[in-house]
Amino acid sequence: MPTALLSVFNKKGIVEFARGLLNLGQGWDILASDGTAKTIREAGVPVTDVATMVGEPILGHRVVTLSREIHAGLISGPEHETELAALGIRRIDLLCVDLYPLREAIADPDATETSVLEKTDIGGPAMLRSAAKGRRIIICETDGRENALEWLRTGRKNEPAMLRHMAAIAEAYVASYCLDSARFLSNGAYDGVIGRRELACAYGENRWQKQAGLYTTDTDGDPLALYRFQRVAGSAPSYNNLCDGDRMLQTLTHIANVVRHYQEYVPFVAVAAKHGNPCGAAYDRTFGRRALQKAIRGDTRAIFGGLMMTNFEIDGLAAEDIVTLATDGSRRLLDGVFAPSFTPEAIDLLARKHGKCRLFANPALGIHSALLDGARRFRYVRGGFLTQPNYTYLFDFRSDGVGSITPDQCSDLLLAWGIGATSNSNTITLVKDGMLIGNGVGQQDRVGAAKLALTRARDAGHNPAGAVAYSDSFFPFTDGPQVLLDAGISAVLTSKGSVRDHEVIALFRDRGVPLVMVPDEDGRGFFGH
Repeated sequence: MPTALLSVFNKKGIVEFARGLLNLGQGWDILASDGTAKTIREAGVPVTDVATMVGEPILGHRVVTLSREIHAGLISGPEHETELAALGIRRIDLLCVDLYPLREAIADPDATETSVLEKTDIGGPAMLRSAAKGRRIIICETDGRENALEWLRTGRKNEPAMLRHMAAIAEAYVASYCLDSARFLSNGAYDGVIGRRELACAYGENRWQKQAGLYTTDTDGDPLALYRFQRVAGSAPSYNNLCDGDRMLQTLTHIANVVRHYQEYVPFVAVAAKHGNPCGAAYDRTFGRRALQKAIRGDTRAIFGGLMMTNFEIDGLAAEDIVTLATDGSRRLLDGVFAPSFTPEAIDLLARKHGKCRLFANPALGIHSALLDGARRFRYVRGGFLTQPNYTYLFDFRSDGVGSITPDQCSDLLLAWGIGATSNSNTITLVKDGMLIGNGVGQQDRVGAAKLALTRARDAGHNPAGAVAYSDSFFPFTDGPQVLLDAGISAVLTSKGSVRDHEVIALFRDRGVPLVMVPDEDGRGFFGH
């Protein structure tokens, strides 16, 4: 007779799982810890309290399942059957355990060391690790219960591989739990990342970088987590595709968020990216396709071979714009498009040979497009990793500077900030008539960034006169502003903190051009180092 041990903090669904085990008709005998046994018994399902094996809970319920009877039953192998029988210890074949909600206890604004300690599970992790070593059937996630029942119902296919997989899930589950505890107890002196592979990439940035993949660390149910985008057409994405997708998410959500904050609506946004930086972007209050067309027209050459993202559905007309707008009759090729949804006509129009245009859909992109990523950022460096808070700063227009901006300039500056603040520094971003016309990214000096932005705008067929500019940090000299003003830039948004701020301000005052400035310690927009 196989034995199952059930011990859960969250009792939701546990009765149904226990009943499901019995309904398999395989003779399962169910053991359960104190509270779990009570819940199951009250539902009329046969169950034996584990206390009959190990005694009643002691030390204020801190010791319930911490016993050799439980752990011997979980960790033993076939070679131990005789010894178990001599000791009167039954083999436990299945373990269903969840853990005290430690992460929630830590996140509580009123958390104390005592309150967190009370929600630190010991027995659960110990049982999971014993069961993992003993290669038992392990369920530690609610959504795994029905899968386990179905596997048992259909004859335990590929049993050694399945038990190994369950052991891996349990070990990762416990490791993540222990990491939360270590991070809390050390006030962040210990940290790390534990992820689950959701997608394997053929290779990394280059073909010789094998074994690349996308892992999820989604601990807060982020609806815009990259792995939640479902591939609806095309081949599997590359590592570079996913990097650009993540960058476009940063840009799109920053644009939507800042527009919502200052103009009190969430706009239709279209963004294009290539090699980790925005190369097209626009927003519109009423018409998504207009935003898409502007994003494309901003730099038709740079967009070729890149990726696009919108927070509105791609239909046949939008897809036609993506592949033919502002071309010489040839077809524009993209590596991928991210959107809330695609119509069948759009999927057909965007298709490329060998599935080289990947289409990713996530309805949440249309609902939560102003949701910034709040997860901490990790970056691996030689011998370790760096961490920092995410990019959640919202530029404050209540600032010092020169002159006043018009409503149209304000709209363009919002867009320029959303783009420039999510581009590799140093960056100067030019926006005109609601679209990105030149993004001078990744430069080692600010005057070089200004010149590059102007060059890109002119090369794309735009006259920069009348455009606005965003600089992701202060101007150390007047040479950068002079380049912009000589080109006819009509307003500039930047930070302040240079010893020559007064010279920069005087230049803008003399030229009669509005200058919006905030302290560099608050508003610097460095990104992507």
